[in-house]
Amino acid sequence: MKKSDFNFDLPTELIAQSPLPQRSASRLLLLDVPVRTWQDRMFRELPSFLRKNDLLVFNDTRVLPARLYGHKPSGGAVEILIERVTGTHDAIVQLGVSKKPRPGTAIILADGSQATVQGREESFFRLRFESPEPLERLLMRLGEMPLPPYISRHADASDLERYQTVYAREPGAVAAPTAGLHFDEGLLTQIRDKGVHFGYVTLHVGAGTFQPVRTDDLAHHQMHREWLNVGAGLVDQIHRTRRAGGRVIAVGTTVVRALESATVDSVLRPFAGETQIFIFPGYRITSIDGLITNFHLPQSTLLMLVSALAGREYILGAYEHAVKQRYRFFSYGDAMLIFPQGAT
Repeated sequence: MKKSDFNFDLPTELIAQSPLPQRSASRLLLLDVPVRTWQDRMFRELPSFLRKNDLLVFNDTRVLPARLYGHKPSGGAVEILIERVTGTHDAIVQLGVSKKPRPGTAIILADGSQATVQGREESFFRLRFESPEPLERLLMRLGEMPLPPYISRHADASDLERYQTVYAREPGAVAAPTAGLHFDEGLLTQIRDKGVHFGYVTLHVGAGTFQPVRTDDLAHHQMHREWLNVGAGLVDQIHRTRRAGGRVIAVGTTVVRALESATVDSVLRPFAGETQIFIFPGYRITSIDGLITNFHLPQSTLLMLVSALAGREYILGAYEHAVKQRYRFFSYGDAMLIFPQGAT
């Protein structure tokens, strides 16, 4: 397949620049794949589409304030965006700088501490932070929430809360698992009271999730690495859910990537480690029965994953409908609920 097969026209005014006042006030496009229909609903209606013994699987990663600002000793400004933390004082990063630095180059941070360029890793750089405190603590003190590149403003204090799920607990991501941003405590309580169970994976979303596909032939695309953990407890939950006749519903494409990375020959097993899994049409997703997801960028790997689940033409038709109905797109936008085997 070709990257160009996943293009669609999106007016820039539909790209959500800020969250709604209430998380669950988003709109929800309900996709019933077998009958090829969709319905315009509200996210707060989600409990009515769930059944007792269903299992919602969330990604409990926590977003780090992963954008830092500094300067070279010569005075040139440097913007650092953490891609992933690789050690107590080490990270793979993107650098916004006028001239790409060589190994050994120092970057002076806002508090006077220093980071040193260790080398290159494809389009990224390896940095070592010389501060005596652990990197995660340094980021909490100096960092800014890393809003996606299509949000044309700097992060403010409200983003510290809103670009984070209410159930986030494992720090390590530098981009939010955005399907989870629609859930507030009240909605979670309603869902739990209906007899729906909750399970969790951890997948630390990297800034590479926003990197474009640079080759038109998808067979030649290589995904960025992300660290994940699918625990034995969740695997047992999923097996119990299936035995009880419940459905496994992933909250976000990161959950799908985690579960599929832990699936071998259609059997889900505990797994912790890195993944570069690339899911696009032709790949058969076996780990889930439903998916909650936001609307994704044209020609993105996330749009390709959703198309693998529900069919490219059907998904692009649903996106065309969403554009006509003025849905809000991307991280702070609205959501879709997809049932590949049917909504009832």
